[in-house]
Amino acid sequence: MTATPTPAPELPAGRYGKPAGPGRRRAARLAMIALGVLAVALAAWLALAGDGLTWKMVGFRVDGPTSTQVTFDVTKDADATVTCRVQVLSESYAEVGVQTVEVGPAGTATQRVTTTVPTSELGVSAVVESCTAG
Repeated sequence: MTATPTPAPELPAGRYGKPAGPGRRRAARLAMIALGVLAVALAAWLALAGDGLTWKMVGFRVDGPTSTQVTFDVTKDADATVTCRVQVLSESYAEVGVQTVEVGPAGTATQRVTTTVPTSELGVSAVVESCTAG
């Protein structure tokens, strides 16, 4: 027994628009390529247009239920002043201590900062939430 191919059913006229031809496929492909190039250009611009302000946690030491010592590095323009917000968190990730630290001008771009954050209960983690210039 030989299977006889059956033709595909005819679609209702006007219901699904015109079938995609080679020109529409090419236009869609070019649009996707243009969007990809635009996304890469935007990512590069955002990476290069930054103000050079970065921060990195170095470590922390829990001194007890009333304070935690936090150490972090800030990289900025040597003559700039930045403000950093340091948080201490409890085991349930609740904020149990917060301190705003001003990092002033120095002879080097990267400064190591250590601050003692007062806490309302025992902290188990610390994080530099943000640093902003100005």
